[in-house]
Order: sequence, then C-alpha cells, then structure tokens
Amino acid sequence: MKPFYAILINSIVAGITNTFVWFAVTFWVYLETKSVLTTSWMAGIYIGTVAVSGFYLGSIVDHYKKKRVMMLSSVASLVFFALAALVYAITPAATFKNPESAVLWVFIVLSLLGALAGNLRYITLPTVVTILVPEDTRDKANGLVGTANGTAFLVASVFSGLAIGLLGIFWTMAAAVAGTMLCIFHLSFVKMEETLVREAHNEKPRLDVRGTIQIVRQIPGLFGLIFFNTFNNFLGGVFMALMDPYGLSLVSVEVWGVLWGVLSLGFIVGGIAVSRTGLGRQPIRTLFMCNIVMWTICIFFALQASIVLLAVGMFVYLCLIPVVEAAEQTIIQKVIPLERQGRVFGFAQSIEQAASPLTAIMIGPLAHFFFIPFMTDGEGARLIGPWFGTGLDRGIALVFTLTGILGLAVTLIAKRTRAYTHLLKIA
Repeated sequence: MKPFYAILINSIVAGITNTFVWFAVTFWVYLETKSVLTTSWMAGIYIGTVAVSGFYLGSIVDHYKKKRVMMLSSVASLVFFALAALVYAITPAATFKNPESAVLWVFIVLSLLGALAGNLRYITLPTVVTILVPEDTRDKANGLVGTANGTAFLVASVFSGLAIGLLGIFWTMAAAVAGTMLCIFHLSFVKMEETLVREAHNEKPRLDVRGTIQIVRQIPGLFGLIFFNTFNNFLGGVFMALMDPYGLSLVSVEVWGVLWGVLSLGFIVGGIAVSRTGLGRQPIRTLFMCNIVMWTICIFFALQASIVLLAVGMFVYLCLIPVVEAAEQTIIQKVIPLERQGRVFGFAQSIEQAASPLTAIMIGPLAHFFFIPFMTDGEGARLIGPWFGTGLDRGIALVFTLTGILGLAVTLIAKRTRAYTHLLKIA
C-alpha cells in the first residue's frame, strides 16, 4: 500500500495545483475584463472539454503504464502553465482588459489545457487502486481518493482568490509551475510495479468508443448505472445554475463565500468515512441509499428561506457525493478487466460530465421566465405563497423542491429495475 499512499499524496498536490490555476484564472479574467460572458464561455469550454476528452484519455490510460501516464499528465501541465506565464510576461497588461483580445484567449486556452491535463491523472487514479489495493479494501481506498479530490477542491477554493489578490496572475502561474515541478520530482521516486496486458501492447491509443460500449454492454446493468448517474448529474446542473443566486438572497457575499469554504469540508468528511468503514457488502445498495437521502434533502432544505436549513442540507449532500463516486468506482473495478478500466472510466466521465452544464444552461432561463414570476405575482404565489413564501428566492426554492421530488421518484423507480437487480448480484 505504500506506493498507493505516495501516489495519492502526489495526486493531491497535482489536483490542488490544477484546480487552483483554473479558479485563479477565472477570477482574474473577470476582474480584468468585467465580462460575465467571458467567464461563462470559459466555464462552458472547460466542462465541455472535460466531457469530450474522457473518451481519448481513457484509451491512453489503458495503453501505457499508469505511472508513465501520471508523469505525462504533470509534464503536459508544466509545459502549458509555463507557456501561459510566458505569454503574460511578454504582453502589455492593458491587452488583457479586452475580452475580445486574441492574446487573452491564448492565455486562457493555455491555462485551460494545463488544468485539463490533470484530468488524465483523475481517470488513471481508480485504475491505480485496482493494481495496488486488494479487492476487499478497494472501497476504502476509493474513499481516500474522494478525500483527495475534496481536499484539492477546498484548498484551491480558498487560496486561488488570495493568490490573485496578493500575488497577481504572473506569480500565481509561477506558483503553479513550481507545484507541478514538485509533483514530477516526487513521482519520479515512487516505485510502482505493474504489467500491461498484451491487448494494450498491440493496440494504439484511439477513441475506441465502439469497443468500450461493447465491454460495458457485456456487464448486465452497467449501462443502467452510468445513465442513472448521468440523470442525477442532469439534476445536479440545477444546483450549478441556481445555488449561488439562492444563497446570496439569504446572506451577504462575504458570508456566502466563507460558508461554502466550510461546506466543502463535506467532501473530505464523506471520503474519510468511506476510507474507515467501506461501502458494505453491496456497494450498489449503498449508492442508491445515498441517492435517496440526497434527493430527500433537496425536497426539504428550501421549504423555508433559512440559511441554517440550506447549510445543514448542503453539508450532508456534499458528504454523500464521495460515497456515491466511490461506489461507482468500486463496482467498475470489480466487473471490468483492468486492461479496459481506463476506457470505461473515461467513457463514464464523458457521459456523466456532459449532463450538468446542459441542465445549467436550460434551467436559468426556465427559472427566470417561469418559476420566479410564478412565485412573485403569479398563480404559485396565490396558491402556496402564504406558507411557502413569495419572491425571487422562493421561485428558485420551488425549482429545488421539484428537482428533489423528481430525483427521488427516478431513484425509487430505478431501484426496481432489472439493471439494479443484476448489479446487486455481481457487485
């Protein structure tokens, strides 16, 4: 297990660095350009590229030794971060204040590619668990992976804004270069014994979507699990679009920022819980029970305009996310051969990650043009306003409650499907 812990620590540093850069660049671009449209495009490009790239990155994971793939990820990040810093250093500062500046977008794209290179490591890490961790303790190891991801998100969230405010974007990129070099140096000393299956030697890395779909179809219920999680991410897009407006209707921006820093600890708490207790004998049952709790929380946390209800509900919700992710990873590690796991993890990531931004794009106009007027001076305000409340925040709250009801209904229906029964038997 020593190599696993070494790689996990190395991945925490890499994750912090990559997430830190993207958060910091987003903050900096907004402060320079004052353009919401620019930052929206950045978010869309980032999430969309993550979704599309998963197919090909998964093939790379399967066709090369895992340590080499992680080294490739860090080297690519280093190159792109260094190029971005160079572009900034040789360009007049005033150029970056124009959102239509080609040089600005070159800087953004280089930073984006550096952060995205870390996605290759994210897909590799579950396969490392398969190689280095005995099957009966992989669920706990997956919990540690969730803790690592949560730690990276929390630390990056806190320090990215501070770095821009105190250091500026050049020294922020310089810090990212230093952090990435540290990862490369440390990883070079980690000893990890692994062998490649012959199939991986004989094939060139390619998308291989058809082959991946075939292997997924051979496992009864696995397609159902992937699409179930995709549907949940569709609903999760509601939070992506509306959580900040709802929270800022209850408290000041300063309190909201600090609160989310505290709530982000839920990722770490959930991951630690899995690493200590595991997922039980049937991870698929644990996954569905967590989803039932999550959607029940969504029904109730916004019934009243209360920051306490919101905070408690979201903390529990965030605690359960690493459990759900660990359950899916454990199931795939058990039923998919190692030589195909990279492609399956990449396929699942691409399908699931594509869902949230689509919902986020659609739900904003729907809330703005229907639900908010409906709960401000429309029929909803007259029918349920006396006890539910009225106004902009209650329109958003109604979206959350309806989303929770829909998610709970779909989860209970999915729990009675043949796919769930098949996975219950084999995983």
